[in-house]
Amino acid sequence: MKTTQFKLNLPADVKAWLEEEAVRNLRSQGAQVVSCLRVAMSRQESLGEGAEK
Repeated sequence: MKTTQFKLNLPADVKAWLEEEAVRNLRSQGAQVVSCLRVAMSRQESLGEGAEK
């Protein structure tokens, strides 16, 4: 799998939440972001919103 790096600016409260969730799930913060995005992608696909593309 090819990856792409980019800078992401987060509000302080979101960053704190991300740090806590990553520790709780035994993941790096980057892996936690990917996990959250994949869940959102899955939800969107299950609602049929991704089928319009």
